[in-house]
Amino acid sequence: MDWHAMVFLGAYHGINPGMGWLFAVALGMQQGSARGVWRALPPIALGHAVSVGVVLAAAAVAGLVIPLDALQILVASILILLGLYRLRRHRHPRFGGMQVGFRDLTVWSFLMASAHGAGFMVLPFVMPVPDAASAASPHHAHMVPAHSSIAAADAMAVVIHTLAYLVVMTLAAWLVYRKLGLRLLRTAWINMDGVWAGALVLAGLVVLLK
Repeated sequence: MDWHAMVFLGAYHGINPGMGWLFAVALGMQQGSARGVWRALPPIALGHAVSVGVVLAAAAVAGLVIPLDALQILVASILILLGLYRLRRHRHPRFGGMQVGFRDLTVWSFLMASAHGAGFMVLPFVMPVPDAASAASPHHAHMVPAHSSIAAADAMAVVIHTLAYLVVMTLAAWLVYRKLGLRLLRTAWINMDGVWAGALVLAGLVVLLK
């Protein structure tokens, strides 16, 4: 488990306008009050956390029946395909209008994080080392404690990642809302989307080569 990577990825996701703060700023400006920004941030962070948590939980379950080497290849392939897909398309999930509540923002954030492959980006840094996993697998008595430990580590990773994400997203939203407004954000969005797609491909290659 690489805790520094959890913080870094959380900060990286938080500064990406396509991951939430741009929507929070737009809501604040629509309502003409900073309260709109503050109210949008918690559900956006919750949706992001659920998206990452679902991927980690699914990978943990898959690890019970899929050899770790095969799981690493699968994760790497998904990362690379997501990155290539995002390099070709820059559309984001949309539904409804700007009049949204807590549940709507949570679902929207979940879809955005899932579309960006946020959980798959985190996954390589929480996957167990193959040697450690194979050492635990021959004895059924050790499997439950091992998987319980993995579940606890995954939960802690989601918490740390989400806290870093929320802190950076909050700072970005506040700075943009108070100082910059929405001008030039379209260019920033496109640049961040390209960087994110490239990062997904690079992460997939790293997983394949390690």
